[in-house]
Amino acid sequence: MDHTLLHTPPTGHTPPESKEFCGKALAFLRDLGLFRQAAWGKQQHMILCTDPSDLLDVANNEHDVMPVIRKKEREYMGMFEYDRCEETQIIRVLIYELKPRVAVTFLPGLPAYILFMCIRHTDHINDDEKVRSLLNNIVNGVKRVIKKRHEDLDSTVLWLSNTLRLLHNLKQYSGDKAFQAENTVKQNEQSLKNFDLSEYRQVLSDIAVWIYNGVIKLMEEKVQPLIVPSILEHEAIAGLSGNKPGGMRGRAGSVARELESPVEPQKALDLLLKEMTQFYRTLAMFGTDPELITQVFRQIFYFICAGSLNNLLLRKDMCHWSKGMQIRYNLSHLEQWTRDMRLHESGVTDTLAPIIQAAQLLQARKTDDDVHSICDMCDKLSVSQIIKILNLYTPADDFEERVPISFIHKIQTKLQERAEGEQAQATLLMNTKFAFPVRFPFNPSSIHLEDIELPDSLNLSMLKKV
Repeated sequence: MDHTLLHTPPTGHTPPESKEFCGKALAFLRDLGLFRQAAWGKQQHMILCTDPSDLLDVANNEHDVMPVIRKKEREYMGMFEYDRCEETQIIRVLIYELKPRVAVTFLPGLPAYILFMCIRHTDHINDDEKVRSLLNNIVNGVKRVIKKRHEDLDSTVLWLSNTLRLLHNLKQYSGDKAFQAENTVKQNEQSLKNFDLSEYRQVLSDIAVWIYNGVIKLMEEKVQPLIVPSILEHEAIAGLSGNKPGGMRGRAGSVARELESPVEPQKALDLLLKEMTQFYRTLAMFGTDPELITQVFRQIFYFICAGSLNNLLLRKDMCHWSKGMQIRYNLSHLEQWTRDMRLHESGVTDTLAPIIQAAQLLQARKTDDDVHSICDMCDKLSVSQIIKILNLYTPADDFEERVPISFIHKIQTKLQERAEGEQAQATLLMNTKFAFPVRFPFNPSSIHLEDIELPDSLNLSMLKKV
């Protein structure tokens, strides 16, 4: 275009109607920012507008190359700011009222991350009263919700996982080099600057142990009615059900009626495996640490072993070779389950060793030549347990002889050479209340705190992300 846009026009050369149009167009262009401020300064220049359509062409062409205004992305520090008066509401929403069916739709451990980001802000502003109040309310809130829902497995697992996640976060961002090995530079920069919360870490660890014991208790209560029918009474191998000892057939029926299981034996094994699978899904669903899942099933398998072995030691009708085969076959399903769940390399099935060895003892040959092999095979059974099973053992038919007393004496003599203490060797029944020490290995998170967002469903508008 050849028109000169900015100069002082000759007097009288621009028609009035064009002046009016140019004035409006000029304002339009000025609003668009097409002219620098200098062009509108003291010089008071006017636009020569001989043809209004030309001016519109200029506006349209200039609009095509307008700079784009971009909103600068804000860098968040990974904290949530809140007023202290809102603390009760925050605890109520994140702890008291949070339902497992809602929590499972969030990032695993989200309540713990949010609470920790609030803790970080109290550290950032160096408000020791605020952080003390928040931590005390968190601790009391978790205790309260567990006491209220202690019979609900989902709720207890939810808060076991979140308590441990908060514990891990307090370690990971403590500034202690022992917990920084896997941190990014950004995560190390986000470490707590003003407070040492190691004492609260111990409090959270104690609470986690308490919740863990509650989880184990709930699981044991669920599997307890299934142990005897699924491990001892379930008969899956065809052709063996009729091979009961001749002298026991009539009595076995009466014993079965006296000790009738609450669950049908032929369905019990499937029910037990389904229950175990549901336990695993619940633990995984709420983000329980893998090491802790292993500890849970190690404890449950011990409980199954103790319950089944103790019952076997009290039931003469169970102590014959065909029952030994059935028991071993039933236990193989538990072993296969651990392989399916990728727990087989964690030592979970080691806790089944006593009942497995008892089943093998029922199947083993019992001659003088077998004394050494039997003693070696039954290293997880006490002397009292081995002798008891041999005394209870009943021949399967008239062709099988009873276990000679001399053989039992030789076994007993050989077993006395064991290095274990006399008290352990005298133990007959396994302690069903025994609990392995629980450990919570440090499990740092790769989640970036600054990326965490609040779900709308939580209604936590009082939290301000900073």
